Amino acid sequence: MSKILVVDDEQAIIELVTYNLHNAGYKTITAMDGLEAESKVLEENPDLVILDVMLPCKDGFEVCRSIRKTNESIPIIMLTAKKDEIDRVLGLEMGADDYLVKPFSPRELIARVKAILRRANNTSAQQKRPSDILQYKGLSMDLNKRGVYLNGNAIDFTAREFELLELFIKQPGRVYGREQLLDLLWGEEYFGDYRTIDVHVRHLRQKIEKDPANPQYILTVWGVGYKFGE
Repeated sequence: MSKILVVDDEQAIIELVTYNLHNAGYKTITAMDGLEAESKVLEENPDLVILDVMLPCKDGFEVCRSIRKTNESIPIIMLTAKKDEIDRVLGLEMGADDYLVKPFSPRELIARVKAILRRANNTSAQQKRPSDILQYKGLSMDLNKRGVYLNGNAIDFTAREFELLELFIKQPGRVYGREQLLDLLWGEEYFGDYRTIDVHVRHLRQKIEKDPANPQYILTVWGVGYKFGE
């Protein structure tokens, strides 16, 4: 049974989310401020975190960034009452895997939780397979150890960044549309928009490109999407 940490300072939201998660077969733990959330992550080692943005003590962005300093793989879904694009993008910049804007439907929340945990379980299964290394012009990925190396130097990646880079490096030259990438990585259950892909591509470029403004690995195909190399 997957264990999910639900973090929100509104008791009504806590009760709504935990009730629906229990009905879907998940175990839950809760926190109502940022400091308690950080403590629960260390103590309970949850399989997924549902994290509100507006929290006492530390806001959700700070908590997300703190979690990512010690744990790159734990999935994080951020909740926000704000509809501004900047808030959604900032959450992704801090390392969140997904976001939901309040008010949200319990059905949509459960769909996203299932999709994210399914990917996490697939990743865990892949780690048990024999080592599989992909290489392209000084960039290499160890699919078994979940490692990324540029000219021999290790680079830290979130789980979602790793999945996106793996998709690209397996088929250099193939052009992917943004919506296609959303379907391949998030699944049909995802309700977000293509700008999510743009944020993750920018992260990849910042980590692997010598000059992110003039990329050599991940290239933009104007009016379509992206491709990896030539």
